[in-house]
Amino acid sequence: MRMRGRGFGLIVLLALVAGCAAPLLRPDAATLQVHEQRERAIAAQPAWGLNGRLAVAGPDEGGSGSLTWTQDGANYRFSLNAPVTGKTWILSGDAQRVQLDGLRPQAVLGTDAATLLERELGWQVPVSELAAWVRGVRAPGRADLLFRADGLPAELVQAGWKVQYLDYDLSQEPPLPRRIFASRGEYKVRLVVQRWNRQ
Repeated sequence: MRMRGRGFGLIVLLALVAGCAAPLLRPDAATLQVHEQRERAIAAQPAWGLNGRLAVAGPDEGGSGSLTWTQDGANYRFSLNAPVTGKTWILSGDAQRVQLDGLRPQAVLGTDAATLLERELGWQVPVSELAAWVRGVRAPGRADLLFRADGLPAELVQAGWKVQYLDYDLSQEPPLPRRIFASRGEYKVRLVVQRWNRQ
């Protein structure tokens, strides 16, 4: 699942260009109030899923593939299929345990998904925060937000990561992100959601 070179760089460049196409607005009290209502509506839907494409890059390691993600509260299951290698690995767990299947002959166990992915794959992916960020809401803790003209989040900065929302699926209620680009230094995570699944 290694991915290097110009292909991912071009994806990142296009994402940045697209993200700069419209002005980013600092929130006023009314915008934040509307956003907090949106966050409450999304929090009331703890069971959800998505199908899409994921690309991860870092200074030494990277990978990409088709992603199926299901979430039910703290319980999650990621299935990533890399067409180049023909391999599929599955990350599943909850707030206390995590299991990675398909990378080694035996399942790899751990207590923290982000730590396990960095150890086994060399990836830095903020798994616990990503469950919030992927739906365009803040994870617990301090966060800074910028908004689009229509009041939807355009950029979120939290836990050292910058998350850019480049497109939304407006057919969802509330609207949900369709293209997400997260970065922290040399580490990049790009997700294109092809379909949201309501549970």
